[in-house]
Parts: sequence; C-alpha cells; structure tokens
Amino acid sequence: MREAMFYEKLEGNEVRCRLCAFNCLIPEGGTGVCGVRENTGGRLYSLVYDKVNSTTPDPIEKKPAYNFAPGTRTYSISTPGCNWKCKYCQNWTISQGQIEGKRLSPEEIVQNAKAHGCQGISYTYTEPTIFYELTYDTAKLAHKKGLYNTYVTNGYMNPEPIKEIAPYLDEATVDFKGSGDKEFLQKFSSVPSPDPIFRALKEYKRQGVFIEITDLIVPKIGDSMEKVAELVEWIINNLGKETPLHLLRFFPAYKVKDIPPTPIGTLDTAYSIATELGMEYVYLGNVGDGRNNTYCPGCGKLLIERRGMRTVENIIGRGKCPECGIDINISGRKWIEKE
Repeated sequence: MREAMFYEKLEGNEVRCRLCAFNCLIPEGGTGVCGVRENTGGRLYSLVYDKVNSTTPDPIEKKPAYNFAPGTRTYSISTPGCNWKCKYCQNWTISQGQIEGKRLSPEEIVQNAKAHGCQGISYTYTEPTIFYELTYDTAKLAHKKGLYNTYVTNGYMNPEPIKEIAPYLDEATVDFKGSGDKEFLQKFSSVPSPDPIFRALKEYKRQGVFIEITDLIVPKIGDSMEKVAELVEWIINNLGKETPLHLLRFFPAYKVKDIPPTPIGTLDTAYSIATELGMEYVYLGNVGDGRNNTYCPGCGKLLIERRGMRTVENIIGRGKCPECGIDINISGRKWIEKE
C-alpha cells in the first residue's frame, strides 16, 4: 500500500479524504465510497497503487479525444474501484469488482508505453481519481520520458489535486451522464450533485489542461434536450465554444438492461442543438457512421477524417485550416508523428 495524498487526520484515528468531492469521513479500518482508500491506524492508504487491472495500447480517439494529438497511440491503464456507482457502467467488472491486479510500478508502466510505440499514457476505464497516487507518480515520469498524459474522468476531483497534477496532465476527457441532470445522477450513479464537475472543469481550464467533454444520452431517463442545451450553454460560457463535445450513444449494460440503445435521431437532435448554439467541434460517438470527423468551423473544410476510432488523414497544418487559415483548436501537436 502507498500512503494517500490529500487527507487530514482527525481525532479518534478518523481521517477526512480530500481527494474527491465526496470528502469521505473514514473511521479506522474503513474505506471511502470508492472502496479503495483505507484508514489504517489513523493514516489513509491507497489499496490499488500497485493493482493495475487493465493495460491496453489504444488510439487516442478511443478515449475519446479527437482534438488532442490525433492519430497517436496511448497506453491505457486502470486499477479497480470507482467513486461513482453507475448502474449502467460498461466496465463494471473492473470498476466494481475485487481489488486485484498486476503489480506494475510507474517505471514499468512508462517502459511498457514506450515499448508498445505509444506517444502517451491514458488513465481510464475506471476512475483515475481513485488511483490518483499512481497517476501522479507515473505522469511525472512519463513527461520526463517525452510522453503525454490524459485522464478519462467523471470530473469529481477536488480543485487542489487538480492543481497538483496539472503540470503533468496534458488532456482530460470529462464524462457527463444524462447531461449532468441532478435527478439522473442521484438515481443512476449515486452522485448527490453535478456541481463539483463544473467546479473541476473550471479548475482544469485555469490550469491549462486541454479539455474534451462527453455527454452520454440515455433514452427515457437521461435524454432531455433542455438539459443538453443547458450543458452546452454552460460549456460555451465557461470553457469556450471551441471545446470539443462528444454526444455518446447509450447501450444497455450492468444493472440497466431494460432501456434500449439511444436512437440516432435523438443524437441528431442533440447535435443540432449544440451546433446551433455555437459549439464548433461536435461529434457523435458509438455510432460508427462517419460522423466523427473534424471540420473547419470557419469554412467547413474536412480537416481530420476518421474511420471508427482511428484517424486516417489529418491535413491541419501548424494548427491552421489550410483552406481559410483560421486557427483550429488542436492540442498536443508535438506528439503527432507527421509533425
């Protein structure tokens, strides 16, 4: 075990975890809501620092991240546990299962990433917040070795941990569920409020971390177009209209198997709302019909063509549209192989 970061010691050997917005009060011998941060003798420890349960070389587009280092490969890792309890979780076997995994040090993770020809490392599949210490130590080393670091996160991390890792974190894909509707999150994810997500996004923005956002549109229970519009307006006003937005199709899984996949027409409506309100980079995910390409928001030129989750052509030159010359919101250019 590794002693946790971001907690305070209290009387009676209790501790208060300050890593995520649950701010768990943990008695001796207990764990937080994530189940993987334990109070032992009045000290908080991570139970998953050396319990890596998934390692996979992926295209960065799979995260999804479309405007960050397109066409590169990233080494995806995860550990058991999550601070959310989503009833529709696609990765529930590793996020809600036993605390088990392969012992891998930060040095070995970085070595493996380079051995697989990856340009970066992504902390994903489960929630990177709950294995923060491993992400932090690995990210620092990865930067020294010329690799980028990305989070795929529910955004429930407190501001101070974000500030601490920001110098080593290049991109964060923040996943909204049901457009951040409070009632939906309470019922289907056991999350009391979406407010900490918005707070975290503002902090990522302040710290210069490149942001992409996903929104899982769930039929019947999380597909309010009014909520989609509210989320889009918040993004535009607080992060900028150039922030990439991925509208994701829901598929039944885990404890929610009686709800059908999201109709394509619902995603089309959400897409129209986002673009009409002014979002410049809107994508449809889990659809597979080519509506995940990047077009110039100025002239409409096809800039990045994707097939499935892979970039097949990228004609952006030095961050500008070759047709009309306007700046394109693309980050991580130094890791794009052709440049």
